[in-house]
Amino acid sequence: MKKYLVQFKPFLIFVSIFFLTYIVLTILYKFYLSGYQSEDLDTMTVISGNTSEQLLKLFNYDIIIQKNSQNPWQDIILNGKYIARITEGCNAISVMILFVSFVMAFSGSFKKTSLFIILGIISIYILNVTRISLLIVLVYNFPQYTQFLHGTFFPLMIYGYVFILWILWINRFSKYAK
Repeated sequence: MKKYLVQFKPFLIFVSIFFLTYIVLTILYKFYLSGYQSEDLDTMTVISGNTSEQLLKLFNYDIIIQKNSQNPWQDIILNGKYIARITEGCNAISVMILFVSFVMAFSGSFKKTSLFIILGIISIYILNVTRISLLIVLVYNFPQYTQFLHGTFFPLMIYGYVFILWILWINRFSKYAK
């Protein structure tokens, strides 16, 4: 048994750090969300929606993203037509938690790890706002592809990006980089 523990020590350390980080961050996020009433929308989701609205206005779209008066989401109205809604799951926090957990499990120096996490979270946020904005425009113009765009294409885009960040981290910056 001891032989296997020694043999698989790096893997066990990785899994332990990953899950510990993931669980702690998820609990902290759930605690953050518990501070909101059931009809309220959390600040991070509101910021994501507002930033997406500003991005689309920059490109001269007639867009309104506003808090729904009765439900915990933001309504998206493009050219006077209701398109969709932005909910808590649209803010990419769960993706950021997954990203941070993986980077922590393959951590390098404190400075490199911290900097990579901060820059990674910022870039994921920017990609997510871009994703929301593109999704709005594409759903407006191609409503028949809503399920594919929302359920397949854009999740693949954001998780694919995180995967690329992980590969970059492992090969260039982590303690395992050559």
